[in-house]
Amino acid sequence: MLILVPTPIGNLEDISFRALNALKEAELIFCEDTRVTKKLLGLFAEKYNLSFENKEYKSFHSHNETQVLKNLSKETFLKNVVYVSDAGMPCVSDPGASLVQYCIENDILYDVIPGANAVLTAYAMSGFTYNTFTFHGFLPHKGNERVSKLKIIMQSDKLGILYESPHRLLKLLEEIVSIDEKRTIFLVKELTKLHQNSYKNSAKEIFELFKNENIKGEWVVLIEPTIFEGEPLNIDDIKDLEIAPKTKAKLLSKLTGRKTKDIYQELI
Repeated sequence: MLILVPTPIGNLEDISFRALNALKEAELIFCEDTRVTKKLLGLFAEKYNLSFENKEYKSFHSHNETQVLKNLSKETFLKNVVYVSDAGMPCVSDPGASLVQYCIENDILYDVIPGANAVLTAYAMSGFTYNTFTFHGFLPHKGNERVSKLKIIMQSDKLGILYESPHRLLKLLEEIVSIDEKRTIFLVKELTKLHQNSYKNSAKEIFELFKNENIKGEWVVLIEPTIFEGEPLNIDDIKDLEIAPKTKAKLLSKLTGRKTKDIYQELI
C-alpha cells in the first residue's frame, strides 16, 4: 500500500498523529529529498520520543520520477510504502501525482492523509469571500509565457492563488500594478513559521511599501478576481461571430490553446 503523508510547512506541531504513525510503520519512504526527510524524522524523533529506524529511503522528484516508475512493480507495494515531499501536501505544486497514477493504473491500494497546505491556509487567512479559486503554482520565471499567464489570472472571474519566491516578488507586484494598480491582493510569507506576516491592500499600495523592504521568505499571493458585468465569451460565441475566418481562428486559438493554423483550416 502507498500512503501520501503531508509534512509541516514550518511548524513541527502541525504533523498529525496519523502522519506520525504512517511514518513509523513505513518500510520504504519515497522522498522529494532524502536528506530533508531524514532530518525531519530526526526532529520528530527528538520532539516526540519516537524511533524511525530500519527504513529504506528512495529519492522521487520531478527529475527522476519517470525512471523510478519504470523500475517499480506491484510487489514493491506489498511493503508499507510512504511518499513525502519536502514540505506540505504531496502533489500540490510538488511531486507525487505520477506515483498516485501508477497505483491507479496497477490497482494498488493507496491513501492520502490530510495535512498542512499553504494554498488553503492562505485562502482561509485572506478574508476573501469568493467561493471558487484557481491555484497556479509558480509563474514562469520570465518572457512572454509569464506575461500571458499573469494576464489570464488578472482577467479571470476566479480568485487567483500562486506561489512566488522572494527574489521575484517585487517583479510580480510591479507586473500586477502595470495591469491594474487598484486590484486588491493578499500576500502572506513564511506560513506557520516564526516570521509569518501578511498584507492586504491595493497592488499599488503594497508595491510602494515593498520597494524599500528587504523581502525574505516564501510567499503565497492571492489576486482578487475580475467582476464581469455581463456574461463572458465562450467558444460557441466566437464561432457564431460573422467575422473573417483568420480573425476567428486567432480568437479561438487564444481560448483553446490550439494552433491558429489548424483552426483556420477547419473553418475554411
